[in-house]
Amino acid sequence: QLQLVESGGGLVQHGGSLRLSCTASEFSLEKRAIAWWRQAPGKEREEVSCISGADDSTYYRTSMKGRNTISRDKAKNTVYLQMNNLKPEDTAVYYCAADSSCHLYTGGTYRPRGDQEYTYWGQGTQVTVSS
Repeated sequence: QLQLVESGGGLVQHGGSLRLSCTASEFSLEKRAIAWWRQAPGKEREEVSCISGADDSTYYRTSMKGRNTISRDKAKNTVYLQMNNLKPEDTAVYYCAADSSCHLYTGGTYRPRGDQEYTYWGQGTQVTVSS
């Protein structure tokens, strides 16, 4: 069973930066799509970004676009989410998820994989941005 572990969350001031890490101890993440999701209190979980397992293409989904970068370090078996210029509305629990691809081909078109469609999830790491 692939177990994902997130780290790097914490308390940061408005405008600050954090780098989250997602790793797995017994399985290689190299060929897997890894997505970062977040869930704020009282809100639905939303995808932040995804990195493809096929060619490391990256996709950015939310209002964090332009303020975050997803990357993969194959030697460390780790996927990172660098978040800059953080805002209080970025406060959430951040999760990484893994599956075979960032997108699914349905109805003749590609669409982002939904949260219910990811097979593996980590336990999450809390990010709190103070104003």
